[in-house]
Amino acid sequence: MPLHESGEDYLETIYLLSKKNAFVRSVDIANELNYTKASVSRAMKLLREESLITVAEDGHIKLTKNGLQKAQGVYSRHTLITDFFEQELGVNHITAEKDACKIEHVISEETFLRLRTYMIDRGYEPHL
Repeated sequence: MPLHESGEDYLETIYLLSKKNAFVRSVDIANELNYTKASVSRAMKLLREESLITVAEDGHIKLTKNGLQKAQGVYSRHTLITDFFEQELGVNHITAEKDACKIEHVISEETFLRLRTYMIDRGYEPHL
């Protein structure tokens, strides 16, 4: 089942939080995204059902192997598009981030791969 934009945003957020903190909890995600705890709880249930995360009894959330792959893919698209807008087009950082966050969900795989090749040919080193 394809993951919707909000699901991708949650996975990306869990991924980034897990890079900064030893543990990720629903309250951390709610604070990061400025969402209600109820919204986060519902999303975590859906991500669990899709086997993209696990939630321990103590509330710690971890990405599954598949969840990690999806989260890294979203993050890779996000950072590449942001960097393209900033480095190649001169867009300010805030606008580049906002626009990349929208585009990362709808860009085709073909276009993304061509953009990635374009950037790598110019010395770009992908984030992860």
